[in-house]
Amino acid sequence: MGNCCEHFRNFFCGNKNTNVRVSLPAVCFVWQIAMIVLFGVFIRYDEESDSHWSEVKKHHNISSDIENDFYYRYPSFQDVHVMIFVGFGFLMTFLKRYSFGGVGFNFLIASFGLQWALLMQGWFHTLDHSTGKIYIGVESLINADFCCAGCLIAYGALLGKVSPVQLMVVTLFGITLFAVEEFIILSLLHCRDAGGSMVIHAFGGYYGLAISWVLYRPNLHQSRRLNGSVYHSDVFAMIGTLFLWMFWPSFNSAITDHGDGQHRAAINTYLALASSVLTTVAISSMSQKKGKLDMVHIQNATLAGGVAMGTAAEFMITPYGSLIVGFCCGIISTFGYLFVSPFLEKYLKLQDTCGIHNLHAMPGMLGGFIGAIVAASATEEVYSKEGLISTFDFEGKFENRTVGTQGGYQAAGTCVSIAFGLVGGAIVGLILRLPLWGGPADDNCFYEEVPEEEESIPPILEYNNHMIHKHPDM
Repeated sequence: MGNCCEHFRNFFCGNKNTNVRVSLPAVCFVWQIAMIVLFGVFIRYDEESDSHWSEVKKHHNISSDIENDFYYRYPSFQDVHVMIFVGFGFLMTFLKRYSFGGVGFNFLIASFGLQWALLMQGWFHTLDHSTGKIYIGVESLINADFCCAGCLIAYGALLGKVSPVQLMVVTLFGITLFAVEEFIILSLLHCRDAGGSMVIHAFGGYYGLAISWVLYRPNLHQSRRLNGSVYHSDVFAMIGTLFLWMFWPSFNSAITDHGDGQHRAAINTYLALASSVLTTVAISSMSQKKGKLDMVHIQNATLAGGVAMGTAAEFMITPYGSLIVGFCCGIISTFGYLFVSPFLEKYLKLQDTCGIHNLHAMPGMLGGFIGAIVAASATEEVYSKEGLISTFDFEGKFENRTVGTQGGYQAAGTCVSIAFGLVGGAIVGLILRLPLWGGPADDNCFYEEVPEEEESIPPILEYNNHMIHKHPDM
């Protein structure tokens, strides 16, 4: 029995194969060929992108091409697309020896993820059972980007510690889990979550944290010298922050109802983001002896207001309510980097490279519950009768649902997303422990082969992740 346990432990926890010369090309080629085959079998253009659009216009008495959904949604799609590939990519360039991996692997997993997402979300949401086909349009592309965002959030907890092959596995299972939990929350529970506080951020955050916990490396201190930033890497990371900050109103409003809902979502997100910047700067300055700012806080906690506003963005939360949300989340997120992250690593053995618990998981959970409270307190006086029906989709089999019941389901949806993230992440983490996926050695994490073998300049600003340098006992 003892020998069996020892073999089992060696199989899952033995030395990693750091050479991915065979496994990475094999995964990329095989999975891309699989996408081509599956797209050929299932994916078709929807009626607004098909060449039969002229016939559709006549049938529905549509007089102008401007009524095609493309012209309503494509500007938002562009903004969301920039967030996924530029915003998230450059946000992960803070590590002084891992900027290529931060941007490059983000590019890789997002490109695979959006293809798999079109299939998974199509099977759950838009599959035509009479033809067996999935019909896609511009809104499908936005939803696919949303789906990728959950996996990119999870990547933040694993940055520099896993191989690109492992990241592809994380994306494959992450997209699948996302599609299932999204279907449960949005279709079965009939929750409203336009900006994805629950479905995207809470799920992606806890999914990444659970994987990181299972993949805990007790000897990660051997790479401590690489787990830091230099001046130019922090500047590049700020590019990602600013792209995300500027386009977050589009992210939260991209798939809301045309008209007042989309307009209101953009305004609410805009105000929450602005408020979170000031409180982040205030707390960051207060935490330093001479009042200097910590770039970790500025790069991350300034975005917390947009995360927390995701669910309630299209609700009548009021402009000052949006400011309150941003105010509180800026404080909570910054305190998370100061106190929660060191606690998680020291006592719970959870190594969170980018601090996604403080930017995505915790604000996403809070955003879900904020949405539940705002939904439960909605009144006909504030929304109007038609406004309530439009905002919460009280139609069909949900036409008799009350706002109190809706609030309860919103809270339940938040719990579902957290459960899917934690349980799914733990299972995927066990799969990733298999040695065939490869991965960096403990003393070589946060490092990649770069053109210059040595640093061109000495480190100027050490990356303060988990406040490592202020807690030497860790």
